[in-house]
Amino acid sequence: MAGYLFGLMVVAAIVVYFLASARARAKQFGATGKTHSRPIYHGLNAAIWTGIPASIFLLLWLLGQNSIINMLVIGSYPGAELMTGPERNLLISEVRQVAAGNIFREPSPATLAAVEHFRSLQSLMQWAMVAVVAAAVAVGAFFGLRVVAHRFRARHSVERAVTWFMMFSSFVAIMTTLGIVASLLYEAGQFFARVPITEFLFGLRWEPQIALRADQVAGQGAFGMVPVLFGTFVISALAMAVAVPTGVLSAIYLTEYSGKRFRAVVKPLLEILAGIPTVVYGFFAVLTVAPLVRNLGQAIGIDAAPNSALAAGGVMGVMIIPFISSLSDDAFAAVPRAMREGAYALGATKGETIRRVLLPAALPGIVGGVLLALSRAIGETMIVVMAAGLIARMTLNPFDSVTTVTVQIVTLLIGDSEFDNPKTLAAFALGLVLFIITLGLNLIALRTVRRYREKY
Repeated sequence: MAGYLFGLMVVAAIVVYFLASARARAKQFGATGKTHSRPIYHGLNAAIWTGIPASIFLLLWLLGQNSIINMLVIGSYPGAELMTGPERNLLISEVRQVAAGNIFREPSPATLAAVEHFRSLQSLMQWAMVAVVAAAVAVGAFFGLRVVAHRFRARHSVERAVTWFMMFSSFVAIMTTLGIVASLLYEAGQFFARVPITEFLFGLRWEPQIALRADQVAGQGAFGMVPVLFGTFVISALAMAVAVPTGVLSAIYLTEYSGKRFRAVVKPLLEILAGIPTVVYGFFAVLTVAPLVRNLGQAIGIDAAPNSALAAGGVMGVMIIPFISSLSDDAFAAVPRAMREGAYALGATKGETIRRVLLPAALPGIVGGVLLALSRAIGETMIVVMAAGLIARMTLNPFDSVTTVTVQIVTLLIGDSEFDNPKTLAAFALGLVLFIITLGLNLIALRTVRRYREKY
C-alpha cells in the first residue's frame, strides 16, 4: 500500500507541476507582464507543496503504525498486564505470524481473537493512512496552485526548500554516523564487561568458540586479538606491495610518457577496476588465484594452504590500484610546469627530473593516496572472507592461511546466537578496533592531502 501511495504522490506532483507552470506562463504573457520567477520555479514550488508534506506524513505514519497496533493488540489481550517484555514480544510475533498464514502450532482462542483484532486494526490503519495522505496531497496542491501570482517569489521558495533538504541530508548522515559509533561503543562495552580489555588487546590466542548452553561441549574461549590484527596487516601489506609500485609507476607513465590518446583510453580502463564488485574479486581469488598460488608453492617445495594470504593480498592489491594510480596521477599533474622546465634547463634527463623533482614534489599527494588505499585494504571484507583462512595464527609465510578482522566479524555474526555472550559481542569489539584504525588512517591521509593542496 505504501508503495502505491508513493507512486500516486509522484504522479500528483508531476501533474501539479505542469498545471502550475502553465498558470504561471499564462500570467507571464498576459496583460500584467512578466512574473517575478520563471514558470519552472512556480511548477517546482507547487510540486514540492504537493509531494513533500504528504511524504513526511506517510513516513511518520509508517514509523509509528506498528507500535500503535502492537500496543492496542497487547492492551486487548487477557492477562497482558502480567507479561514481561520478552513474553509480549513473543506474543506479538505469534500474532503476526498467524495473521500472515504461517501457523506452526494450533493457536489458542485468545490468540485467534488477538489475530482478528490485529487484522481489523491493520485494515483500519491502512485506510486511515490513505485518507490522511490523500488529504495532504490535496491541501498541498491547493496551496501550491493558489500562490502562483504575478510577484510571488517562487524561485526563493524553491531554493529554501532545496537548502532545507540539504541540511536534512547532512543531519541524517551525521546522526547515522553517531548511531553507528554509539552502537559499537555500547556493544563493545558489554563485551569488555565479560572479557578483560587487557586480554583482548594483548592476548596472543584467538579461539572464540565457547559453550552457549549448559549441555554444549566447547572450548573455554580465548579472545586475544593480536593474531587477528596481525593477519589483517599481513594481507594489507601484501596488497600494498602489489598496488603501490603498480599504481605509482602507471601514474608516472600516464603523466610523463604516454600520448594523449593512449592516456584517454587507458586511464578510464584502469579506474574501471574500482567499480568491479568485491565479490567478483573474491570469486576470482578463490577459484583462480588460490589454486595458482598453491601450485606455485608446491613447485618450489613449499607447503601452501588452499586459502593463503598471498592469494587474498594479491587480488586485493589489484583492486586498490585505481585509488593509488588516480591520486598519484593528480599529484603529478599538479606539479607546476616550471619545475620540470627548470630541471631540463639545468641539464637533467627525464628520468632524473622524475626522481629528483616530480617525486619529491608530489610525495604528499602520493602518501595521501597510499594511506587511503591502505584503509580500504584493511576494511575489505568479501575478498578476505572468500580467499583468506579462518585460523588465527601469527606467521609471515605468505603461503599460509591467516585470518583477518573482517573474516572474524562475519564468522562471529553468522547464525542465530543471542547478543548476550562474549562470542557474539566480540564482533563489535573487533569492529570498534577496525573503525578506530581506518578512521586514523583516513584522518592522516586527508591531512596529508590538505597540506599538499595548500602547497600546490
